[in-house]
Amino acid sequence: MLKYTTHILLDSYGTNSYLVWDSESKEAVLIDPAAPSKQLAMKIKSDGLELKAILLTHGHLDHIGGNEFFMKEFNVPLLIHALDAPMLTNPTMNLSAFTGEEIVSPKATGFLEEGQIIKLGEIEIKVIHTPGHTKGGICLYSKGFLFSGDTLFQMSIGRTDFPGGSMENLERSIKNKLFTLPEDTLVLSGHGGTTTIGDEEVANPFFGFNK
Repeated sequence: MLKYTTHILLDSYGTNSYLVWDSESKEAVLIDPAAPSKQLAMKIKSDGLELKAILLTHGHLDHIGGNEFFMKEFNVPLLIHALDAPMLTNPTMNLSAFTGEEIVSPKATGFLEEGQIIKLGEIEIKVIHTPGHTKGGICLYSKGFLFSGDTLFQMSIGRTDFPGGSMENLERSIKNKLFTLPEDTLVLSGHGGTTTIGDEEVANPFFGFNK
């Protein structure tokens, strides 16, 4: 059974980082570690979880600041879509150069591709490429759950005014790839509260009232 906990590691951005694991095998992944956290590292260890990888929904500064810490702490690979991989080591591309505190993450050790399946015990997590917020933005879907990064929010969508953003591509990604998921799918986004696919189809102001 899929289990998850939400962790806000970077208060200034309110980024949701997710620890996701299979309750039987205890195999786990960490999604979008926004900042280093000894407390979260201790939780992973004390709960007996086996961290298998760090998965990134995209390469912006507020989703990658903890990469180096958790990679070293658990000796795990860092995975991102190839189109966003250059952002990890380039503060201008990941936007941290404009904040006064540049972030340079370790390079990706592997890439996430459309349709790829990540297995945690008996759980399967599917990679969905959802360009629009960034060119290499992805969502992660496991039956009943969608980790949507900055693609889809509760009653909102990701920004498209950053380099690599495209409103046309974002709308296409959400309509054609996310709104085809079961309506009761819980949406766990990169910022803010939870929602469901069904609620967003009906009431999201960017898409709603179409039914």
